[in-house]
Order: sequence, then C-alpha cells, then structure tokens
Amino acid sequence: MFRSIKQWCITALSTVFVLSAFDGFAQDGEALFKAKCATCHQPHKDGTGPKLYKVRDKWASEGAKDGSIYQWVANWSAAAAADPYAAKISAVKATAMSQFPELAGKQKDIDAIFDYVDAQPDPATAAADPAAAGGAAGDAAAGAAETEEGSLSWVWIILGVIFIAIVMAVGGVRRQLNIATREAEGKPVNEDMSFGQEFKSWAWHNKRYVGIASLVVVISLIVSLFLSLYSIGVVENYQPSQPIAFPHDIHAGKNGIDCKYCHNSANKSKSAGLPTVNVCMNCHKQISGNTPDQQEKIKAIYEAAGWDGTKYTGKTKPIVWNKVHVLPDHVYFNHSQHVEVGGVDCKQCHGDMTKMNETAKVQPVAELNKVEGNIPLTKATLTMGWCIECHGEKEISSGSLDTKGDGYYNELHNRLLKDKKLYGKYLEDKKITVKELGGWECAKCHY
Repeated sequence: MFRSIKQWCITALSTVFVLSAFDGFAQDGEALFKAKCATCHQPHKDGTGPKLYKVRDKWASEGAKDGSIYQWVANWSAAAAADPYAAKISAVKATAMSQFPELAGKQKDIDAIFDYVDAQPDPATAAADPAAAGGAAGDAAAGAAETEEGSLSWVWIILGVIFIAIVMAVGGVRRQLNIATREAEGKPVNEDMSFGQEFKSWAWHNKRYVGIASLVVVISLIVSLFLSLYSIGVVENYQPSQPIAFPHDIHAGKNGIDCKYCHNSANKSKSAGLPTVNVCMNCHKQISGNTPDQQEKIKAIYEAAGWDGTKYTGKTKPIVWNKVHVLPDHVYFNHSQHVEVGGVDCKQCHGDMTKMNETAKVQPVAELNKVEGNIPLTKATLTMGWCIECHGEKEISSGSLDTKGDGYYNELHNRLLKDKKLYGKYLEDKKITVKELGGWECAKCHY
C-alpha cells in the first residue's frame, strides 16, 4: 500500500469518511429529539406531551407489548389498535400525537432519541439537593461540554499532520528505493533532483488523478468561501457598554418588574422602546440606594432627570444609550405583532432577563435554548434562518390568544379543520403554526 500513492489516498479518504460517519451517528439522538420531539416533550417535565425520561422502562413495567413503544413513536394510532396499554395512553391527553412514518422500523433511531433523553439530568433534583446532585451536575456539565465542544476540528488537524508526515516519510523511502533499484539495474540516477522536480514528474505521469484532486480542492474552497459569507454581519454575544448601569436581575428578577413596564411600547408598537428617565424616577424618587456604590450609580439618573434630591431643577442631561440589536433596513420586525398577537415571551429572543445583570445582549442561540419554555432553535440569533425556523415551530393557539374575545382564532381553527383536503398535511397534529398562516411569505418580513 505504501508504494502506491493512489491506494494510500483512497485509504486515507475512506478513514476520514468513516470517522465523519461515526460523528454523525453520535449526534443522531439529540438531533432527532430536537427536530421531532422537543416541540411537545421535555425529558423531566410534562408539557403538551408527557415527559419522556425512562419512558421505555415505564412501558415495559406496566405491561406494554414488546416493541409497542417503537410502533407508537412512528404511528400512535396503529400502536393503540394493536396494544391495550398504548390505547390506554392515547386516552390520557386530548391532543393527538404527531405521526412520524419516517421512523417506522427504525428502532436504532428511536433508541438514540430515548438514550439522549435518559442522559439528561433532572433540574428539579439538582435544585432541591445540590450536594446529592453534584455527580449529576458534573455529568450534565460534562455532557454540555461534550455537546458544545464535541467538534472534531482538533482531531482533523492532528490527523492531517500525521497524514502529511506519513506521506513525506513514505515519499522519502520510495525515493531511496527508486534510486537503489535504478543503480541495481545499471540505469542512470539523478540524485540532484529535488522533491519539487520529482513531484512535478510524478504529477505529469498521474495527471488524471491530480486533475480530479485539484477539482475537489477548488470546489471545496469555493463552498467554504460561500459558507463564510453567511457569517458576515452575524454577531452573537455582543455586549455594549451603557452610560447608566441597569441590573436586570435586580429589577426584573428580585423586584419582579414586568419588562413592559419599562419597555412600554413592546405590545403596542413596532419598537419595544427605551424607558424615559421619568419612568426611572417613578421609583427612584424614593429609592436612592442602600450602599455608596448604588447611590453613586443612581446619581446618574438624578443628573439626567435634573433632580437635586428634593425638587426638579430643570437642568436635564440626555442619556445616550448604545443600541444592542440592529436589524438591516430591509427587514421588518414588529414587537406588538409578536408580543401581543403571537404571545411570544420576551425571553424567546432576549433570554432570561431575570438572571442577567448587564444590559441585554445578542445571545448565542445555544444560550437561548437553555431558557425553560423557549422553542429550541439551531440557526444563529437574529439571522433569517433563525426567524424562519421559529415561524416553522411556533404554534398559533386558540383561546389564550383570543384576548379581544371576538373568536378570531377559534374561527380560524374551525375553518382549517373543516377543509381537510386542502390542509390535511398541516392538520395531522391539530396544530397551526405561523408558517401555515403565511409566516414564510417574503413580504411578511421584507420591504
């Protein structure tokens, strides 16, 4: 093998393919859970659907037929017809489970989902007994680190270095063997030929393979270039400084102030708005701080409002806030449409402000996914893919959104449910997403 560069290259490429395949298999459980289950299920908490932690053990211990749970995941109605226990489970909740025919007969994929779920630590246990949950927390941290740092980038670099070293070593040995062979056969030997000259000679004699390899390299570079273009202007974890310190964890967390008290146009306007200094003074007329550090920071508010501690002096000072979220001019986003009509919680986009001390930042999507109640997404925050993915997952529900009492959403549901021929593929789960109401139309978000 070492005397044939072609065979060596084929072997190396096969090894890389196998390694990448193993890496893909390792991620299947988490990816499948997020893609197909996370909308309705959580590992340790009941939601639209029941919690899934140790669900295989539960079905086995309560008398379900062997393999029934795998049939349930793919087609719950078929499982309910074939297994009395599955029929009993189907009657627990009024909402029918989605069907996943693509998982039919794929027990390994379903086991990968359940294995991922069973590996998740219980947050309630960790909160109730931190000492006893230390091991679980450590495992969770290790799991998170493995998820976040599970990239094989360093492995590829090491493999690449080893591969280059082996190729160079084999090339040197091959060169010496060729010289020895030519000397034994009495043929002229040119020992002064450099590696570069020898490579050119070899490339010319193997121009077909060199051409194919060059084409692959060029295509790879072009693809990498285009992929890198997608990251232009995508800034996550951006944290600007502000002229006045505002600890969100104190105001929104400890004191329980609603986000819309300060950002009072979020449910009425396109912009959420920034609080005027008068809003701050509603509280800080009476609250001047308990410590010297707090008092010093609150003085900045007094200067902006023109407050001398007893009365307004009229000498105000504008507050120049540094903008955090900046969308392109051609993108339309309306806060009231999302907050008031869509019922989207602020934490879906901004994160859990009750736990943030500094001003809101553009958080990585991985951080947003850790917030309880958020729809798990995969695309970078504030990118088009992020918005489209959310529109494809967010369910429009009747009842809770019918705040005006005019039955608009109830009527919408009724019309869709009656027209099963047109909307059959959307109504299998008895849910209507933003996408199905036109949320993927270009003109909805672009001028």
